[in-house]
Amino acid sequence: MKKALVLIDIQNDYFANGTHTLYQPEIASANAKKILEHSRDNNIDVIHIQHLAINEGADFFLPNTKGAEIHEDVRPLSEEKIIIKHYPNSFRDTVLQEYLTERGINELLICGMMTDVCVATTVRAAMDLGYTTTVIGDACATEDRKLYGKTLPAKQIHESFLAGLTALGNLYATVLTTQEYLDK
Repeated sequence: MKKALVLIDIQNDYFANGTHTLYQPEIASANAKKILEHSRDNNIDVIHIQHLAINEGADFFLPNTKGAEIHEDVRPLSEEKIIIKHYPNSFRDTVLQEYLTERGINELLICGMMTDVCVATTVRAAMDLGYTTTVIGDACATEDRKLYGKTLPAKQIHESFLAGLTALGNLYATVLTTQEYLDK
């Protein structure tokens, strides 16, 4: 199996001073940086997914803004692929599947933001397309959500969505911590 690291939406708007700050994005990005460095050291293909908002009323990831830029912790090298997306699913209306097919990649290692939106959507699509996927859970982050007039904490949302990806015997993905992955 040939593997690629896919870094989803680790962009400035999700961090302090951004327009859509998540819960503990610095921890997730520090772990993603470790996975990125390991991937580079082991000649694993690296793909950066960058979300640029095109929907009316969007207030973050606006094109040509500092907030839409990929965060310095995982800044791409010139030879690494950057794929622009406009929807939560990194495969939708992008060249991601074509790029993976051209390179013979059939195994994905995923880090990114937001766990319950872009990460989960992409992982589920990857399974439908036949990819074997591992998610580095502590290299992902999200935010609090509202449901039935109550606030659900980001940590609970994050863990619930990661658990959902492992349903039915890791149907969608295997979920590991950064250290578990590096120790393999």
